[in-house]
Order: sequence, then structure tokens, then C-alpha cells
Amino acid sequence: MIQFIRFDHILLPIPEGKTEEARVFYTQTMGLTEIPGNHPSGAIWFTIADIELHLREEAGSHYSLRHPAFEMANLDEARSELEQKGIDIAYSSDIDGRQRFFVRDPFGNRIEFLQYDSSKSQA
Repeated sequence: MIQFIRFDHILLPIPEGKTEEARVFYTQTMGLTEIPGNHPSGAIWFTIADIELHLREEAGSHYSLRHPAFEMANLDEARSELEQKGIDIAYSSDIDGRQRFFVRDPFGNRIEFLQYDSSKSQA
């Protein structure tokens, strides 16, 4: 049996030549802390709670429904903060026991923000 410990990181693609724009979006708009270092393939890394987000320049265009999902302590506050920064909020199908919304970064990567209902179990 494979036994997982935790979700460690996700890598999202960004267009070539957009590393600085990504750095600004993820630090200033999203409020993440960059992890300094000389990372593989020129990637930039950020801390999100107890996981990491890695961004790396790649050729081509990637616009899909693939996404990381992040559980939030207060979904309404996150939504309000993003809206104040001019970020478009999108919604999808309802899921019993949780609220959620989606945003796209400047490169088309889809990101889900979610919060479990207090009356529902996360299991």
C-alpha cells in the first residue's frame, strides 16, 4: 500500500520571459512568501501554508481546468481581498460540504480556493 504523508508542492507553468511578472503577482497580489534559492530550471518557489508552489517558464500555452486547490481559513475574506485587487472570481458546480471559487493567474493557471462547511466533516 502506498502511504502518503502530505501534499508537498505543485508546479505551474508560466510563459517564457514572465518570471518577474509571476513573482509580482504571487507576492503582491496573492501575498505569498518567495523561497529564495537557485531552483532547478530557473523556477521560482513560494510558501503557501505547509506546502510549496513552484512556477517555471515553459514554451507554449496552457489553458485548462487543471488546478491546485487551497483550503482557506476564511473564504469570504480571501474573495474580498482578491476582488479589491481586481482579480476576476469564477464559480463552478456546487460540492456538498464546501464553498469554493476560482481565479486565474496572469498566465491562465486556474487556482481554486475552498472552505469546508463547519457542519460537515472533511473526511
